[in-house]
Amino acid sequence: MRPLHPLFAVSLLAIFTIHTNAQTMTKEQKNAEKTFIKYADDALQLMKQEALNMNIKGVGLVYYIPGEQTQSWISKMLVVGATGNEGYNFIAIANSKAGEMAETLKNSGSKVRKVKVGEFDYIGGAIKKISSGYLLATFSGASGEQDFAVSNKGLDWLSEKFE
Repeated sequence: MRPLHPLFAVSLLAIFTIHTNAQTMTKEQKNAEKTFIKYADDALQLMKQEALNMNIKGVGLVYYIPGEQTQSWISKMLVVGATGNEGYNFIAIANSKAGEMAETLKNSGSKVRKVKVGEFDYIGGAIKKISSGYLLATFSGASGEQDFAVSNKGLDWLSEKFE
């Protein structure tokens, strides 16, 4: 019998891993993921309106993490006037806030632990526990307090869809 080509073996492992992860989601988590997909754009539009009301530009994202630990997430993003400026990449900063929250399960910039490489410790991301996991919202483009207000606008509205 001829051995499997190493690349083929890795591909099979990746497919098995993806399939296994998909199977381990509970029915409640799968339903929550569908709810997230249904309402994510509306939450981002609320965040956009809040940013425009505050006369700020930037990038907003919302995320759903199934389960009690971060193993995966799905997300949606919306640009509100700019992806960045001369010195800042708003997309990268917003995702850094989410990465910090995905590990700490606390709002970004919470200072609950030492900052890790890849994190900025910036205020502006909000997280909320729901029965099937966590919802996150981040905004980047203004001061931390303004970013947090925009994030909360979308997160508060979105989390109501899971009650």
